[in-house]
Amino acid sequence: MAHYAKVVNGIVAQVIVAEPEFFDTFVDDTPGEWVKTSYNMRGGVYYDPSTNTPAEDQSVITGDEARERKNYASIGDVYDSAADVFYKPQPFDSWTLNTTSYVWEAPVAYPDSGFHLWNETEQRWDEVT
Repeated sequence: MAHYAKVVNGIVAQVIVAEPEFFDTFVDDTPGEWVKTSYNMRGGVYYDPSTNTPAEDQSVITGDEARERKNYASIGDVYDSAADVFYKPQPFDSWTLNTTSYVWEAPVAYPDSGFHLWNETEQRWDEVT
């Protein structure tokens, strides 16, 4: 089984699990396209499905269209067809998209300890106590 994302105007509208052969007979006359996605990809890293930790052998990404798309697609995510990748919508105006991992990064690193929320006005992480 594989995961497929229905992309409409660059935004993921639906995600399904299906055999590739499903699309041989499936008729979908609604706008958009179905794009394969990999459940085990996050930030350009392949996670071993049995341990949920980064796999020792990352070479499994190369040559697999779904894994090369950097991130698992979720409803509301962006699909950049030029780069052929999925990523989350920009969370804050000050954050920049890392075009290697396709993960948004804050202008200030997340603190090493505690739980923090991003303060866009002050451009800092505020600790939540």
